[in-house]
Amino acid sequence: MDLVVAMILAFVQGVTEWFPISSSGHLVLFEKLLNQSGGLVLEVTLHFGTLMAVFVYFGKDIMDILRDIISGKWKTQNARLGFLLILSSIPAGIVGYFVKDIFDSLLSGILLLGIGFGINAMLLFIASAHHGKGKTIDNFSSLRVLMIGIAQALAIMPSISRSGVTISSGVLLGLDEKSALRFSFLMSIPVILGASLLTLENTQLSLSFLPASLVSFAVGLATIHIAFVKALNKRKNFVWFGLYCLLLSIGIIIFALL
Repeated sequence: MDLVVAMILAFVQGVTEWFPISSSGHLVLFEKLLNQSGGLVLEVTLHFGTLMAVFVYFGKDIMDILRDIISGKWKTQNARLGFLLILSSIPAGIVGYFVKDIFDSLLSGILLLGIGFGINAMLLFIASAHHGKGKTIDNFSSLRVLMIGIAQALAIMPSISRSGVTISSGVLLGLDEKSALRFSFLMSIPVILGASLLTLENTQLSLSFLPASLVSFAVGLATIHIAFVKALNKRKNFVWFGLYCLLLSIGIIIFALL
């Protein structure tokens, strides 16, 4: 793959990962527009770059969780958050493992891509219209966290945003926007790490992808701050991302049918 194209895809990944508009769907779309295909290895590499942005941005949270779990302080809020993150990752892990063989074929369908963006739009519209005072993750039940994890498993379908479906389901199940955002972003750690290991297995990574991974990290770090502090801290803003996904869905479906 041309380095310029890889950099473009890295920028797209960095911008779209933390907004609820599906980074994987946009990568597939841009690959088709550019008539280039980096494959799953490049996609995993780019996702790894934005994953590192989570480690940097939420570094203190992650260290607090690991410290309490490793030291055996399992009744603290940090340890409980860690266990909830593991619990929420189980459904996506099961689904990802069993659909691994058909994942490539799912990514190749342009019509399915459009349908996925449409589903994503509907989820965001529903969440934006939801009313009620939300709770923090400290007051959230394990069952509801598992339900968010089940919703996250839907993001195995191209163009359904992982962050979009987890943030929306968190808000609908009773989390306040800030808690839903924080939990969604932290949920990405075990899921993306697991997906990376499952996808790559014995595949050898190429150092040629390193610059693209660094770009996705840098852009993703900026984007995660914008998303967390400004763009997604009010549920009424979800409607704008939903409208974008809906228009994109309509355009893709019309193109696929014609």
